Amino acid sequence: MEEKDLIISAKRGDQLAFAMLFKNNYPFLVKYLIKITMNPDIAEELAQETMAKCVEKIDMFNGKAKFSSWLISIATNLYIDQQRKSIREKKWKQQEKDFRRMKWQLESRKEEWNEALSALGKLKEDVRIPIILKHYYGYSYEEIGDMMNLFAGTVKSRVHNGIMDVRKELRLHDESKSAAART
Repeated sequence: MEEKDLIISAKRGDQLAFAMLFKNNYPFLVKYLIKITMNPDIAEELAQETMAKCVEKIDMFNGKAKFSSWLISIATNLYIDQQRKSIREKKWKQQEKDFRRMKWQLESRKEEWNEALSALGKLKEDVRIPIILKHYYGYSYEEIGDMMNLFAGTVKSRVHNGIMDVRKELRLHDESKSAAART
């Protein structure tokens, strides 16, 4: 059976047709993924994810390109998504590590560390910095805007929304402390 016929049958739900498509394309896909990931285990995992996505999205295959090209595009997008997620996780872990280190350093020097600073630490930098500049150092929205190359209105909005997030976080913290005290 030709690949075109296998695809038509697979779109109708023919499991044998899917199996043949996978058998014919899986080795090629894994070899491609090994080259882009430089890791056979990750390549194998992504190939399996790609095949699962293929089963899920087979109706979207329009036949304009070769089936193997469609699989490569799925695999490539999965790999890129995985890399982005990994970068975000590493960045988050590093921020958490830096945050704990800073808190420890302040506490070891007997400097103040409170829930408000903890809540501020959970904000994104582009929100946290304007709040600190405004409320800890007294800069105007215009001055902060000049420092950060932002419009004063953008700064004002970030400060306002950030303060709302900090208040929400502090309420959650107070509620959890109250619940813990009751138990």
